Amino acid sequence: MPSFKIDVSTAVVFVATAPTPKLVNKQTGEIAVDRETGAQLATVGLLISDEGEGNLYQVTVPSTGLPEGLAPGMPVTVVGLRARDWENEFNGQKRHGISFRAAAVTAGV
Repeated sequence: MPSFKIDVSTAVVFVATAPTPKLVNKQTGEIAVDRETGAQLATVGLLISDEGEGNLYQVTVPSTGLPEGLAPGMPVTVVGLRARDWENEFNGQKRHGISFRAAAVTAGV
């Protein structure tokens, strides 16, 4: 499925929620891994503010692209932010949305 680059070069980005492991299965605790690199995946909440508008995004990042100690309120830089749409059907109900993924999140601006 195609993905689209998101330009955040003029945005101010802060950590909203600290990284947590992205789970494949909540019952077993299995952590999702990157299909290409095998790195474990994490989800971090980012507040991205640009042109007078701020939005909260849950962004998936490989654990290798996350520095230690990311905490809410820290200014960060996002590397390689991309978006893609998704759709699935579960128990007869169709769901859809947009997922966000980044190559890395680095501390500081």
